[in-house]
Amino acid sequence: MSANRRDFIKTGAAAVGASLLAPYTGLAGTPDHDQARLFALAVNDAGEYTLPPLPYAYEALEPHIDAQTMRLHHDIHHNGYVKGLNAALKGMETARTNGDYALIDRLAQKAAFHGSGHILHAVFWQNMISADKSGTPKGSLKRQIEKDFRSVSAFTAQFKGTAATVEGSGWGILAWEPLGRRLVVLQAEKHQNLTQWGAVPLLVVDVWEHAYYLKYQNKRGEYIDNFLRVVNWDDVANRLEAVMS
Repeated sequence: MSANRRDFIKTGAAAVGASLLAPYTGLAGTPDHDQARLFALAVNDAGEYTLPPLPYAYEALEPHIDAQTMRLHHDIHHNGYVKGLNAALKGMETARTNGDYALIDRLAQKAAFHGSGHILHAVFWQNMISADKSGTPKGSLKRQIEKDFRSVSAFTAQFKGTAATVEGSGWGILAWEPLGRRLVVLQAEKHQNLTQWGAVPLLVVDVWEHAYYLKYQNKRGEYIDNFLRVVNWDDVANRLEAVMS
Protein backbone atom coordinates (compact mmCIF):
# COMPACT_ATOMS: atom_id res chain seq x y z
CA MET A 1 0.00 0.00 0.00
CA SER A 2 1.37 3.44 -0.90
CA ALA A 3 2.15 5.98 1.80
CA ASN A 4 -0.46 8.39 0.43
CA ARG A 5 -3.17 5.72 0.43
CA ARG A 6 -2.19 4.57 3.92
CA ASP A 7 -2.32 8.16 5.20
CA PHE A 8 -5.71 8.71 3.56
CA ILE A 9 -7.16 5.59 5.16
CA LYS A 10 -5.79 6.55 8.56
CA THR A 11 -6.98 10.17 8.53
CA GLY A 12 -10.32 9.35 6.91
CA ALA A 13 -11.11 6.64 9.42
CA ALA A 14 -9.94 8.88 12.25
CA ALA A 15 -12.29 11.66 11.16
CA VAL A 16 -15.25 9.28 11.15
CA GLY A 17 -14.26 7.86 14.51
CA ALA A 18 -13.77 11.28 16.07
CA SER A 19 -17.21 12.45 14.97
CA LEU A 20 -18.74 9.39 16.61
CA LEU A 21 -16.69 9.40 19.78
CA ALA A 22 -17.06 13.10 20.56
CA PRO A 23 -18.01 14.13 23.15
CA TYR A 24 -16.00 11.46 24.94
CA THR A 25 -16.63 11.46 28.70
CA GLY A 26 -13.49 12.26 30.64
CA LEU A 27 -11.60 14.16 27.93
CA ALA A 28 -10.01 17.31 29.27
CA GLY A 29 -7.55 19.93 28.16
CA THR A 30 -7.12 21.93 24.98
CA PRO A 31 -9.19 21.21 21.84
CA ASP A 32 -6.06 20.05 20.03
CA HIS A 33 -5.30 17.60 22.82
CA ASP A 34 -8.87 16.33 22.81
CA GLN A 35 -8.89 15.89 19.03
CA ALA A 36 -5.63 13.94 19.13
CA ARG A 37 -7.05 11.69 21.85
CA LEU A 38 -10.19 11.08 19.78
CA PHE A 39 -8.11 10.11 16.76
CA ALA A 40 -6.12 7.68 18.90
CA LEU A 41 -9.39 6.07 20.02
CA ALA A 42 -10.70 5.78 16.46
CA VAL A 43 -7.88 4.03 14.61
CA ASN A 44 -4.40 2.64 15.10
CA ASP A 45 -1.25 3.47 13.17
CA ALA A 46 -2.16 0.94 10.49
CA GLY A 47 -5.46 2.71 9.81
CA GLU A 48 -7.50 -0.09 11.39
CA TYR A 49 -10.59 0.61 13.50
CA THR A 50 -10.07 0.03 17.22
CA LEU A 51 -12.32 -0.74 20.18
CA PRO A 52 -12.88 2.46 22.22
CA PRO A 53 -12.54 1.96 25.98
CA LEU A 54 -15.56 2.35 28.20
CA PRO A 55 -15.75 5.86 29.70
CA TYR A 56 -16.53 4.32 33.13
CA ALA A 57 -15.91 1.14 35.12
CA TYR A 58 -17.78 -2.04 34.21
CA GLU A 59 -19.82 -1.83 37.40
CA ALA A 60 -20.60 1.91 37.13
CA LEU A 61 -24.14 1.37 35.83
CA GLU A 62 -25.17 -1.15 38.50
CA PRO A 63 -27.83 -2.17 39.40
CA HIS A 64 -29.49 -1.11 36.14
CA ILE A 65 -26.88 -2.61 33.79
CA ASP A 66 -24.82 -5.35 35.41
CA ALA A 67 -21.03 -5.55 35.27
CA GLN A 68 -20.92 -9.07 33.77
CA THR A 69 -23.09 -8.01 30.85
CA MET A 70 -20.94 -4.93 30.33
CA ARG A 71 -17.78 -7.03 30.13
CA LEU A 72 -19.28 -9.49 27.65
CA HIS A 73 -21.02 -6.81 25.64
CA HIS A 74 -18.06 -4.45 25.30
CA ASP A 75 -15.05 -6.77 25.36
CA ILE A 76 -16.49 -9.58 23.22
CA HIS A 77 -19.51 -8.44 21.21
CA HIS A 78 -18.39 -4.92 20.32
CA ASN A 79 -14.85 -6.07 19.74
CA GLY A 80 -16.22 -8.67 17.35
CA TYR A 81 -17.77 -5.93 15.21
CA VAL A 82 -14.49 -4.03 15.15
CA LYS A 83 -12.61 -7.14 14.02
CA GLY A 84 -15.30 -7.99 11.47
CA LEU A 85 -15.20 -4.48 10.00
CA ASN A 86 -11.41 -4.51 9.68
CA ALA A 87 -11.48 -7.98 8.12
CA ALA A 88 -14.13 -6.94 5.59
CA LEU A 89 -12.19 -3.83 4.56
CA LYS A 90 -8.94 -5.78 4.26
CA GLY A 91 -10.72 -8.48 2.26
CA MET A 92 -12.14 -5.91 -0.16
CA GLU A 93 -8.71 -4.43 -0.73
CA THR A 94 -7.34 -7.88 -1.58
CA ALA A 95 -10.35 -8.61 -3.80
CA ARG A 96 -9.84 -5.36 -5.72
CA THR A 97 -6.21 -6.27 -6.30
CA ASN A 98 -7.32 -9.66 -7.65
CA GLY A 99 -10.24 -8.26 -9.62
CA ASP A 100 -12.70 -10.44 -7.66
CA TYR A 101 -15.66 -8.08 -7.56
CA ALA A 102 -18.16 -10.83 -6.79
CA LEU A 103 -16.35 -11.30 -3.48
CA ILE A 104 -16.44 -7.54 -2.85
CA ASP A 105 -20.23 -7.65 -3.08
CA ARG A 106 -20.42 -10.15 -0.21
CA LEU A 107 -17.78 -8.32 1.81
CA ALA A 108 -19.63 -5.03 1.41
CA GLN A 109 -22.59 -6.60 3.22
CA LYS A 110 -20.28 -7.65 6.05
CA ALA A 111 -18.77 -4.16 6.21
CA ALA A 112 -22.27 -2.66 6.48
CA PHE A 113 -23.23 -5.08 9.27
CA HIS A 114 -20.05 -4.85 11.33
CA GLY A 115 -19.51 -1.14 10.62
CA SER A 116 -23.03 -0.25 11.73
CA GLY A 117 -22.58 -2.37 14.86
CA HIS A 118 -19.32 -0.61 15.67
CA ILE A 119 -20.77 2.88 15.09
CA LEU A 120 -23.88 2.35 17.21
CA HIS A 121 -21.98 0.73 20.06
CA ALA A 122 -19.47 3.61 20.08
CA VAL A 123 -22.42 5.95 20.68
CA PHE A 124 -24.20 3.54 23.08
CA TRP A 125 -21.39 3.43 25.67
CA GLN A 126 -21.16 7.20 25.84
CA ASN A 127 -24.94 7.57 26.03
CA MET A 128 -24.83 6.04 29.52
CA ILE A 129 -23.61 7.24 32.90
CA SER A 130 -24.18 6.26 36.53
CA ALA A 131 -27.79 6.80 37.61
CA ASP A 132 -26.91 9.51 40.14
CA LYS A 133 -25.53 11.64 37.27
CA SER A 134 -28.25 10.90 34.69
CA GLY A 135 -30.84 13.58 35.40
CA THR A 136 -33.29 14.66 32.69
CA PRO A 137 -33.11 16.46 29.34
CA LYS A 138 -32.61 20.19 29.73
CA GLY A 139 -31.72 23.29 27.77
CA SER A 140 -31.82 23.14 23.97
CA LEU A 141 -32.28 19.36 23.99
CA LYS A 142 -35.39 19.65 26.15
CA ARG A 143 -36.78 22.44 23.97
CA GLN A 144 -36.20 20.44 20.78
CA ILE A 145 -37.82 17.34 22.30
CA GLU A 146 -40.84 19.40 23.30
CA LYS A 147 -41.03 20.93 19.82
CA ASP A 148 -40.87 17.59 18.00
CA PHE A 149 -42.65 15.26 20.44
CA ARG A 150 -44.89 17.68 22.43
CA SER A 151 -43.27 16.76 25.78
CA VAL A 152 -40.41 14.80 27.33
CA SER A 153 -42.87 12.22 28.64
CA ALA A 154 -44.39 11.78 25.15
CA PHE A 155 -40.91 11.30 23.69
CA THR A 156 -40.01 8.77 26.40
CA ALA A 157 -43.18 6.79 25.75
CA GLN A 158 -42.51 6.74 21.99
CA PHE A 159 -38.85 5.82 22.43
CA LYS A 160 -39.69 2.97 24.83
CA GLY A 161 -42.46 1.66 22.59
CA THR A 162 -40.31 1.81 19.48
CA ALA A 163 -37.35 0.05 21.10
CA ALA A 164 -39.53 -2.60 22.73
CA THR A 165 -41.16 -3.61 19.44
CA VAL A 166 -38.06 -4.03 17.28
CA GLU A 167 -38.57 -7.32 15.46
CA GLY A 168 -35.77 -9.68 16.41
CA SER A 169 -32.44 -8.00 17.10
CA GLY A 170 -31.79 -4.31 16.66
CA TRP A 171 -31.84 -0.86 18.20
CA GLY A 172 -34.08 1.98 19.29
CA ILE A 173 -32.63 5.30 18.14
CA LEU A 174 -33.23 8.99 18.74
CA ALA A 175 -31.68 10.76 15.76
CA TRP A 176 -31.39 14.23 14.24
CA GLU A 177 -32.83 14.36 10.73
CA PRO A 178 -31.02 17.31 9.10
CA LEU A 179 -33.26 17.78 6.04
CA GLY A 180 -36.34 18.49 8.14
CA ARG A 181 -34.22 19.73 11.06
CA ARG A 182 -36.13 17.63 13.56
CA LEU A 183 -35.62 14.82 16.03
CA VAL A 184 -36.93 11.42 14.96
CA VAL A 185 -37.29 8.08 16.76
CA LEU A 186 -36.28 5.10 14.63
CA GLN A 187 -35.97 1.35 14.79
CA ALA A 188 -33.02 -0.50 13.32
CA GLU A 189 -33.24 -4.20 12.55
CA LYS A 190 -29.86 -5.85 12.98
CA HIS A 191 -27.69 -2.72 12.78
CA GLN A 192 -28.08 -1.47 9.26
CA ASN A 193 -31.70 -2.05 8.18
CA LEU A 194 -34.54 0.52 8.28
CA THR A 195 -32.24 3.51 8.59
CA GLN A 196 -32.81 7.04 7.27
CA TRP A 197 -29.92 8.33 5.21
CA GLY A 198 -28.30 11.37 6.78
CA ALA A 199 -29.97 10.93 10.18
CA VAL A 200 -27.39 11.19 12.98
CA PRO A 201 -27.84 8.94 16.04
CA LEU A 202 -27.91 10.88 19.31
CA LEU A 203 -29.29 8.32 21.76
CA VAL A 204 -29.32 4.58 21.07
CA VAL A 205 -30.44 1.56 23.06
CA ASP A 206 -29.18 -1.89 22.11
CA VAL A 207 -32.04 -4.40 22.20
CA TRP A 208 -30.11 -7.41 20.96
CA GLU A 209 -30.57 -10.06 23.65
CA HIS A 210 -26.86 -10.06 24.50
CA ALA A 211 -27.38 -6.53 25.88
CA TYR A 212 -29.80 -7.58 28.61
CA TYR A 213 -30.51 -11.32 28.79
CA LEU A 214 -28.22 -12.19 31.72
CA LYS A 215 -30.11 -9.82 34.02
CA TYR A 216 -33.53 -9.37 32.42
CA GLN A 217 -34.04 -12.60 30.43
CA ASN A 218 -36.93 -11.90 28.02
CA LYS A 219 -38.11 -8.73 29.83
CA ARG A 220 -36.98 -6.25 27.21
CA GLY A 221 -39.34 -3.54 28.44
CA GLU A 222 -37.92 -3.69 31.96
CA TYR A 223 -34.40 -3.42 30.54
CA ILE A 224 -35.39 -0.34 28.50
CA ASP A 225 -36.93 1.28 31.59
CA ASN A 226 -33.66 0.79 33.45
CA PHE A 227 -31.57 1.96 30.50
CA LEU A 228 -33.46 5.25 30.66
CA ARG A 229 -32.34 5.62 34.28
CA VAL A 230 -28.68 5.71 33.21
CA VAL A 231 -28.89 7.94 30.14
CA ASN A 232 -26.15 10.56 29.94
CA TRP A 233 -28.38 13.45 28.83
CA ASP A 234 -25.42 15.82 28.68
CA ASP A 235 -23.85 13.55 26.07
CA VAL A 236 -27.09 13.51 24.06
CA ALA A 237 -27.38 17.30 24.32
CA ASN A 238 -23.78 17.79 23.18
CA ARG A 239 -24.37 15.54 20.17
CA LEU A 240 -27.49 17.51 19.24
CA GLU A 241 -25.67 20.81 19.56
CA ALA A 242 -22.85 19.54 17.35
CA VAL A 243 -25.10 18.33 14.51
CA MET A 244 -27.43 21.35 14.64
CA SER A 245 -24.50 23.72 14.24
